[in-house]
Amino acid sequence: MTIADVAAEAGVSIATVSRVMHNMNGVAPQTHARVREAVERLGYESSLVARSLRARRTNVVGFSVAEIEPFSAELLKGAARALRGSGYELIVYAGNHPGPESAGWEQRHLSRLSGTLTDGTVLVTPAKLEVSSSIPVVAVDPHVGASSLPTVVSDNLAGAVAATEHLIGLGHRRIGHLAGRPDLRSAELRERGYRIALERAGIPVDPDLIRVGRYDPDTVREPICELFELADPPTAIFAANDLSAIRTMQVAAQLGINVPGDLSVIGFDNIPESALADPPLTTVDQSIQDMGYEATRMLIRVIEDPNSEPRHVTLPTELVLRGSCRALRREAGA
Repeated sequence: MTIADVAAEAGVSIATVSRVMHNMNGVAPQTHARVREAVERLGYESSLVARSLRARRTNVVGFSVAEIEPFSAELLKGAARALRGSGYELIVYAGNHPGPESAGWEQRHLSRLSGTLTDGTVLVTPAKLEVSSSIPVVAVDPHVGASSLPTVVSDNLAGAVAATEHLIGLGHRRIGHLAGRPDLRSAELRERGYRIALERAGIPVDPDLIRVGRYDPDTVREPICELFELADPPTAIFAANDLSAIRTMQVAAQLGINVPGDLSVIGFDNIPESALADPPLTTVDQSIQDMGYEATRMLIRVIEDPNSEPRHVTLPTELVLRGSCRALRREAGA
């Protein structure tokens, strides 16, 4: 439908429809009501781009992600909660091209979204923060850590320490770690937390027990099998994200390894799939929805007050105990 269709339906000029749509004065109440009824009947909505060019505001915030996966989906739930009653709407822009071929997606997305589509954008897990933008930008879980941009992250280090210490408390000493992507700050901190917990307990860090899973359930099978094939395999595994932990349990089941009877497994994220796994996955809750909520509220504050100081928020993590971990069974006489 076009504005001309509305004008014809209401029996008025296009200029009159435009005045009604923009709440301008000079239209008789009866005419105003007739135009609004025509708009409702026809389902007309003025162009977002056209409105932004006129008003220089869209009242839309953007979420820019490399791909749609469980982590970004949970962030969006938090963003939707933050937008209730705010007067802002949400647009999601996804390249769906993870990996090296997507290099530079941050700047490309911002160039496409800035000005005419959104008043500000949240960048989710950006690898590059040296970006040029005419609109406010907030980063969630940036790969590179510290930034001049406002950021929202979770306490990856403390969460990893808690996960590893839980396994140690259950009597495990051979604890494997499926690390995330080497270029991500979150993965670095989770591996560091694993190492810190072992060192505090006086357990030497065995490099053979650390394998790179890259956060990717499609490529993590090989490093999982490498851990299982060790002469002295781990009795527990701390995976740097839930998807890798769930895949670990699936591979274990295929190989006849019982979880948690023979192997304890802990993940990190607390995505909905973790509670539905078999067995339900013990994991670190990093409050993903709260990250989306905080990032969205922060972005709106910057949009409405461009001179506000950049904020850097770190949200706490919490260990969620489920059925994938058990105390290590000792052999008689051991």
